[in-house]
This record gives sequence, C-alpha cells and structure tokens, in this order.
Amino acid sequence: MSVRYLQEGELIRAKLNKLLGAGISTWLMSLAVSVYLLCAFNTKFFTTVFQLRGDEGSGGLMFMVSVVLFLLVIFNLFLSLFAFKYLFKPTLMFILVTASLAAYFMNAYGVMIDKTMIQNMMETDYRESMELMDPWLFVYVIALGMVPAALVAWIPIHYKRLPGELMNKLLAAVLAVVVIGAIAAAFYQSYASLFRNNRYIRDLIVPVNYIYSTSSYIRKLTPKTEVAFTTLGEDAARVELRKVSSDPQRKLVTVLVVGETARSQNFSLNGYGRETNPNLSKEKVVSFDNFHSCGTATAVSVPCMFSRAGRSDFDGGMERYTENLLDVFKHAGVEVLWRDNNSGCKGVCDRVEFENLNSEQLAGVCRLDECYDMVLLDRLRQKIESAKGDMLIVLHQKGSHGPAYYLRAPKSFQQYQPTCHYVQLQKCSQEEITNAYDNTILYTDYFLSQVIGLLKSVDGAADASMVYVSDHGESLGENNIYLHGLPYMIAPDEQTHVPFMVWMSERFEKRFNISSECLQAEASQNFTQDNLFDSMLGLMGVRTQVYEPKQDLFRPCTGTGLEVASPSGDPREEAGAMAASPG
Repeated sequence: MSVRYLQEGELIRAKLNKLLGAGISTWLMSLAVSVYLLCAFNTKFFTTVFQLRGDEGSGGLMFMVSVVLFLLVIFNLFLSLFAFKYLFKPTLMFILVTASLAAYFMNAYGVMIDKTMIQNMMETDYRESMELMDPWLFVYVIALGMVPAALVAWIPIHYKRLPGELMNKLLAAVLAVVVIGAIAAAFYQSYASLFRNNRYIRDLIVPVNYIYSTSSYIRKLTPKTEVAFTTLGEDAARVELRKVSSDPQRKLVTVLVVGETARSQNFSLNGYGRETNPNLSKEKVVSFDNFHSCGTATAVSVPCMFSRAGRSDFDGGMERYTENLLDVFKHAGVEVLWRDNNSGCKGVCDRVEFENLNSEQLAGVCRLDECYDMVLLDRLRQKIESAKGDMLIVLHQKGSHGPAYYLRAPKSFQQYQPTCHYVQLQKCSQEEITNAYDNTILYTDYFLSQVIGLLKSVDGAADASMVYVSDHGESLGENNIYLHGLPYMIAPDEQTHVPFMVWMSERFEKRFNISSECLQAEASQNFTQDNLFDSMLGLMGVRTQVYEPKQDLFRPCTGTGLEVASPSGDPREEAGAMAASPG
C-alpha cells in the first residue's frame, strides 16, 4: 500500500515538473506564501484594524487596502531573504506550520503572541502543555499548516545563480521601499495614530509576532555583556515590639500561599453572589478586595511580586541576576522553604530550599499525572515543628489553572453543574465554564482553611500567620477572551484583579500589636503585588535598608516601637537593625 502511494506521489510530482517546466521562481513562491499567510492566519489582525479604522467610508477602505499591501511586501521581502537552495523550502515549511500553531491559539483563546507568551511557552511543563492538546488543534495545524507545507515541498522551484538570486532580493527590497513610501505619503498620520495608540495590534500579525517575540526572549536570556549578581538586604534582621508581652523565643511561622489563576470577583469574601468561600468565611480572615497583579501570566507575576523593582521597573531578564524577597528573609536568619505543585518558581527560589510535589504518589490526593493542592500540606506540620527558628513557607498552588478547570478539584468539590469538560472552551457555554472555574475556587477555599487549621495546630510552638495572593486572574469568555496573558495595558480586569487575604493567630496579633479591625478598614484601599515585598517583611518584623515602610500595607495597623531580637546578641546586628527601623 505504501509503495503504491509513493508511486502516485512521484507521478504527481512528475506531472508538476512537466507543467511547471524548470519550476517556479523563488520570487513567485515567496509571494504566494506571503498571500497565504495574510489570508489564512491574519483575520484577527485585519478584523481588529477594521474595527479601529474601518468605519471611515471610502477612506477607511483605502486604508485597509494599504495595510494589506504593506504587509504583503514586508512578508515577501522577509521570505525572499531565505531564497537559497536547501534553505528556502525548509524555512517556508517551518513558518507555515508554526504560523498555524500561533493562529490556532490566538483564535481559540483570544490570546496575543508577545514575548511574555513566548516565555510562558518556554517555561511551562509537559502537564500544562498536554492539557492544550485538543484534537481540533491537530486538525487545524494539519489542514492549514502541514498540507501547505507539503505542497511547498513538492512544487519544483527554479533557483537562479547567486547573482540572479541577489538581484531578486534587491528588486524585492526596491519594491518594498516604493510601496511603503507611497503608503507613507498617503496614510502616514493614520498609521502613526493606529500603531502609536494601539501598540498591541503588532502582536496580532502572524508570523511577525512570534518571530519577533522569540528573538526578544532569546536576547533577554543572553545579555550582551556579563552581568554582575546583585545582593539585596544583607543588613536584614528580625525585630520585636516593645511594650508588648511576648516571648521572643517562640518561633514565627508565616505561610505565603501563591495562588494560580484566581480572580478576585469569584470570591464570595469579595462580594461574589455564589458562596465560593464557605470555609474561609468562618475564619478570622481579612480579604483585600481591591488588589491587582503585576502581570497577567505566571512567568511574569511570580518573579515580579517577589522583586524589589515593582511592576513599572521590573525586568525579567535582569531579575535573574538580583536577589529577591526570599533572599532578604534568609539574610535575616529566617528559614525559607518553597513547596511547589505548579510549574516551578520561575527562578525566585533558586537560593532557598525547594520541594517539587506535583509528582508525588499520595493516595487520595495524587493521580497519575498530577496532584491536588492538598499535597502541599503533606508532612508540613513536622517541618514546622522541627524548624530551629523563624520560618517562611511558600506554597505554590496548581489552583485554578486552565483550560482544564474540571481537573483542578476533586469530585466532592464539583458543586456547580453542569461543567465544561473541554480544553477548547468555545465548545462550552458561559455557564459551564464558570461552573467549572467556581469549583476550583471552592477547592482553594477548602485548601486555605486547611492551611489555617494546620497553623492553629502548631499554636503551642509558634506564632503563625497566612497570606494568600494569586499570581494573576483569568478570562472566562468575557468578550470572547479566554485564559490569561494579554498585554497588561489592554488586559481586562478579570486578568489583573486578584484576591489577597491574611489570617493571623491571636498570639501573632498580640506579638506585633496588629489590629484586625484596622486591617479590615484598610482592606478596600488600592493595593498591588508591588506591596508584597515590604508587607511580608513588615509582617514578620524584618527590617533592612531596602524596606520601604510606605509600601507595607500592614504598617498602619502595627505597633511601631521596635527593638532587635538577635539570637547572637551581636551589637553590630542590633545597630544595623535599629538604623534600618523606622521611627
């Protein structure tokens, strides 16, 4: 059977050779592929441009025609640069297949391909990748990517000698200059206004978006010059409150839960109509309902929230060469542990103890390919009780990671029905998607209540607190947008408005003279993940020159008389901490 197909293929190829003679020119092939790329993969771009500029009558129509011509000559010029034998066809085939992949995710989930999305792709694990392997993805890629790529492989191409090919490239460049010059003369103001005010639309142009974004990501990972590693907060020291009856020998333990893909508006603690927080509502939890993330994807938000820089100054490439919040805690003598049920800590925990738990085999909690978040509490009490001093524990959840929301919570938490059981969310109704997502919030509510229960159980040995913050939010189909990762400047509130809450034991409150009533009054103010760095230091009584009191959201509700609790009694430590202490 396979021999017959090979014979038929050779026959077709022979007929093509006879029909085309020596083959089509490289210029014609690059032009044909350019037209195909525009028509097959850029409908989202043209639709967006038309919505922004296409309502201006004949002027708008002419502008749209100019956009088509502009991209056509740019694509043709780019492809012609690879028009050399043994290079041209593989390049065209690679672009066709990868363009189909990019277009599928853009059309299926309403995402944009920028360098953050490329970073997400590079840093994800195989479990997350497998969740996106929908059958329609393969249909899409085969039909729109691999079949055209096969045609490119089969069609004979006539390559000129090197001088002739160089002349073709020169002609393509001249044509591009002429066309772009004419367009600029006629529509310069329109182009300048469109791209200046709507920069995100560049991330809709396939294949420009992923080629440019991938090159930017690679450049970020490979700085031109050697970068020196920067330490942070080496003067950090633990402090205690004066005038408060407390035992400084008792351990401090704070659990920082880093949530995944949880959006604030689906928490009943923040006013959601459904009771998605039945357990937390029974605890003395303060929920900050006006809290926003510093990114729309884990690869950005997680390192950003632990960074001293803050969202406006955050540079993911340079952050790899700088210590972060966890390092400052280590400098202060606090034991730091990161437990992960996600795809890693994105470099944040490189210098602290790390435990990857998403491959555990815990009965009732773990399946073949992943674990529910309760795995993060396995043997945690023993670790707290055996710690010799103060401890910061970071628990990185799987949380509400999509699109397979239905896999994030056990059956006993599938309260809202019917639910979406597809990774291609467009197949589901808005109600089904929301039901599946809300079930994940129910499970997170249970998980957080169990964290609190565990901390209550060690009250005899440690003064404890819990902080919960999600890395980013999620779109559930609002305005036909799904998942997350849109550029921050155009991201909807669903992707940036995240939950933030705190629980403290009575001993912890007394130790730091914190008023829960005061925190509740502060909870409606505007805060962001930029506040996390200083707030975590303030919460555990760590002072250093890099601590900024104004950024500490707990400070208005905390006692201000500070003295050093130095186990070693080293006066240099005391002096350094007092110099760093406010007031």
